[in-house]
Amino acid sequence: MPAYSLNRTISLKESIRRTPRLRRRNERWAVILAGGDGTRLRSMTRAIAGDDRPKQFCPIVGGRTLLDQTRDRVALSVPSDKTLIVVTEKHKRFYQSLNAMAPKELLVEQPNNKGTAPAIVYALMRVAQNSPKAIVGLFPSDHYFADDDAFMAHVDSAYEAAQARPDTVTLLGITPEAPEVEYGWIEPHISILGSMPGSITRVRRFWEKPTASVARDLMQRGCLWNSFVMVGRVDSLLNMTRQALPELFEAFARIVPMFGGAIERGAMCDLYSRIPETNFSHQVLAKRPGDLAVMRVGEVGWSDLGEPARVLSTLSRMGVRTELAMSAS
Repeated sequence: MPAYSLNRTISLKESIRRTPRLRRRNERWAVILAGGDGTRLRSMTRAIAGDDRPKQFCPIVGGRTLLDQTRDRVALSVPSDKTLIVVTEKHKRFYQSLNAMAPKELLVEQPNNKGTAPAIVYALMRVAQNSPKAIVGLFPSDHYFADDDAFMAHVDSAYEAAQARPDTVTLLGITPEAPEVEYGWIEPHISILGSMPGSITRVRRFWEKPTASVARDLMQRGCLWNSFVMVGRVDSLLNMTRQALPELFEAFARIVPMFGGAIERGAMCDLYSRIPETNFSHQVLAKRPGDLAVMRVGEVGWSDLGEPARVLSTLSRMGVRTELAMSAS
């Protein structure tokens, strides 16, 4: 069934109108995920930067690092003093400059990279400690958008949806341009409003890296690329994680009283030495589609810069000469 009936859509608009704009913005938090190792782009980033830095710390497109571009994009909707950045300690030499631009408490430093699920849980619990009713957006740091303003306008709508429906987490699904086999796909439930830009519908299921024939079928049926950008109340995001990964959730919950203290780092080092690598998309979202809605996003020029071929395609669309792009691969 759709996430919102026509009556619910009217109620959503009324609820948003009745909530002062400044209050809504003050309740917003963001988490930028910048702890990955970027191994698939290693040869390209090495050619550009001369070292083995992960892609988020490299100026792959646009002359500035992907992380800096993500921070600027997120700042269109969320105050910078409420934006946490998740990093991994072995990359410290690449993110040290952040210390001059952001307070230390906004850096969530993982001892090791154990996948997206621990990174997200750690950051969400830090947010919840400060603001139990916060509405949080989760943003990867390796994406490109041809139109940041248009994309963040959709993100604004997702924050407003979470304000009105705090029990639902909204994913931003990109209208596909091709039957891409390397992306994850979201299959929405059928809705009379489901094909309209900005429409929000319930999630039926996820498809991870389908075959070419399945991808063609998904595209024909109106399915969406999974951008992995999502917005929801912090308690809803954490409850969804607790239901899907109870042991991981409880392990982090035991350390919350240590946050901000001298023993936090030691406790985290011990925890990260014991937990397995865990993928939030596969092991949380895919298990909990009933907790999720998806917003249809189009005309924003999105690309996940996870592979050299996508980087080269993006550079080509930007008008960068192909032979120069190829020299970085």
